[in-house]
Amino acid sequence: MTLPKFTYHPDPLATGAVVKSMKVCDCCGEARGYLYSGSIYSQRDVEWLCPWCIADGSAAREFKASYSDDFPLDGAGLKREVIAEVCQRTPGYQSWRQEVWLDHCGDACEFHGFADHDELKALSGQALQAFLSRHMLKANLWQDILDTYEKGGNPAVYKFRCRHCGDILYGMDFL
Repeated sequence: MTLPKFTYHPDPLATGAVVKSMKVCDCCGEARGYLYSGSIYSQRDVEWLCPWCIADGSAAREFKASYSDDFPLDGAGLKREVIAEVCQRTPGYQSWRQEVWLDHCGDACEFHGFADHDELKALSGQALQAFLSRHMLKANLWQDILDTYEKGGNPAVYKFRCRHCGDILYGMDFL
């Protein structure tokens, strides 16, 4: 069975947001072989959602659910349609505190999972300065983080890609 395509989360299997499972989706009542493994923000008790019910928006409508916080994207002035697609029809990602979906070129970015240590070590110039500034980090603290960084650890560094210019951006979260 082919998974639905998500504009802003192109490979949810690789990022771990979707996992193989024969549990039944709380929305459609079917066991389709895959389930969403991330956070579900809803006032109702929802445990299992299949990627198809996320992609078509039926789970968001049924449970008044979202999978990512809309505040950062709304604060960036993105169109309501983009915010709704990211928050209500796209698998979110696990973060230590609250996920922050990044934007660039007037659109939400694609999420590509945890950053690799080597790519973070290679950050330099304007890209590094933008990252340090966004996260209010001094260069010496960043070096300390790099010395102990483990993919998926604490702190977590998330990789995003601009859909328009291709720039790579990084989000970060600490426990």
